[in-house]
Amino acid sequence: MLSRTASELYWMSRHLERAENTARMLDVTQTMSLMPSIDADHSELLAPLTISGTHEPFLARYGQVNMENLLQFFCFDEENPSSIFSCLRMARDNAHGVRGKIPGEVWESINAAWIEIRRRRKAGLSSGQAQEFFDWIKERSHQFRGATYGTMMRGDVLWFLRLGTFIERADNTARILTVKYQVIREDEDSVREFYRWNALLRSVGAYEAHQTLYKTLSHASIAELLILRNEVPRSLRACLDEMEHILAQIEGNAGQAPRRLTTILNAHLTYGAIDDVFALGMQAYLSDFLSDIGAIGQSIHAAYLEVL
Repeated sequence: MLSRTASELYWMSRHLERAENTARMLDVTQTMSLMPSIDADHSELLAPLTISGTHEPFLARYGQVNMENLLQFFCFDEENPSSIFSCLRMARDNAHGVRGKIPGEVWESINAAWIEIRRRRKAGLSSGQAQEFFDWIKERSHQFRGATYGTMMRGDVLWFLRLGTFIERADNTARILTVKYQVIREDEDSVREFYRWNALLRSVGAYEAHQTLYKTLSHASIAELLILRNEVPRSLRACLDEMEHILAQIEGNAGQAPRRLTTILNAHLTYGAIDDVFALGMQAYLSDFLSDIGAIGQSIHAAYLEVL
C-alpha cells in the first residue's frame, strides 16, 4: 500500500475518534458545570482546555472560561484544530483522498456527517441543545465504525483505519486520567469526589463496567479499570491489545519497530499490577505512558506513513 493511502486512512479514523472523544468530554463537563456545589472552583470547565492543551489559544480568542465559549470553541471553531468541526472536516478530506479504497457506506457516513455539521454550525448551538448534539456526534462515530467493520475487506485498508482509532483512543484516555485524577485526589469533599469519579467513568463510557466489576467506587478501582483491565474498550490495555493485534496483521516487514514498541508496552500493561502503578506514582506512570504512545505514533509514521 502507498504511504499516502495508509496515512489518509490512519488519520481519517484518528480525526473521527478525536471528534467523539471531544463530544464525550464536553458532555460530562456540561453536566458538572450545572452543579455549582460540585464545580465551585471551575476545575471541570478548565479540564477540556488542559486535556487538549488549548488553554492559551482559547483565552486569546474568547477571554472568559464559561460553558457557552467552550461549546463554541470545541464544537464549531474552525481555527481550533481540535474542534469537532475541524476534526470532521479533516476526516472528510482524508476520506475523499482514498474514495476508491473505502466502501460507499463508509464514505457516506463521513460525508453525511460533514454536511450536517455545516448546517448545525450555521444554526448555532445553545447550552440547551448541547446534549442532543453530543449524542448525534457519538451516533455518527458509531455508524462509521459499524460501516467500517461491517463492510470492509479484512486487509491493510481496514487495519490502518483501526490502528488510527486505537492509538488516538489510548492517548485520549491517558490524558483524561492525567488531568482528572490529580484534580479529584486533591479534593477533600467526599461528595464532590464521588460525583467527579462518576463523571470520569462516564466520559470514557465505563460507568456500567465499573458497576459490574467492582463493589465500591475508589481511586484504585478506577485506575485499575482504565489502565490494566481489558474488558473496557477505552482502557489503556484494551487499546494496546488491539494495536498489537492490528500491527501483526499488516503485510510486510516495515513495521518491526512499531510492533516491538507496542508489544513491550502492552506486556507492561498485561502483567502489571495496580500496586506497581501507585508505587511509581499515577502522574509519573501516565506521563511515561504518553511518552511511549507518542514514540509508537512516531514509529508508525516512520514505518508506514512517510513518503519514501
